[in-house]
Amino acid sequence: MSNFEDELQTAYNPQERVDAAKKLEPEFWKHKKLVNMSREEWEALCDGCGKCCLNKIEIKGQIKWTNAHCRFLDCQSCLCKIYPHRFEVVGDCRDIDLAAVREKPRWLPKTCAYWLLDNGYDLPDWHPLITGKALSVKEAGMSLAGRGVINETKVKDYEDYIVDWQDL
Repeated sequence: MSNFEDELQTAYNPQERVDAAKKLEPEFWKHKKLVNMSREEWEALCDGCGKCCLNKIEIKGQIKWTNAHCRFLDCQSCLCKIYPHRFEVVGDCRDIDLAAVREKPRWLPKTCAYWLLDNGYDLPDWHPLITGKALSVKEAGMSLAGRGVINETKVKDYEDYIVDWQDL
């Protein structure tokens, strides 16, 4: 493991993300379109569920979700251990930008705040921007915490790990 990975893994605190969002305009997502949000607002929309870090495969034009996760996902916090450096380290890591939110077939989970807002829905009541708590996602059972997930480094054939969870 490189030095920056080790440094990030020990310094990352999910509640700090939520606390930083409290400095933003209250309920900005209710009157701003995704395209008009600042980088800070965009980042605050992420609920930290970890579902976008699950590996997916496309079969006959449909996205199939697996319970295999990126090797850099922290399964306790459900956040990326190397977030600022993810694109440098993981060649196929996807940036969640507006194009990704609108991509067909949909590869973001049904509960994704970006997808919900872009499609005219509001944030769910368990979202950290609503509750002020990073743990609210886990408490609502909407994160990967406590689910039967496996590190991608242990997977030989992703088709053996396809899941059909209701919130994907």
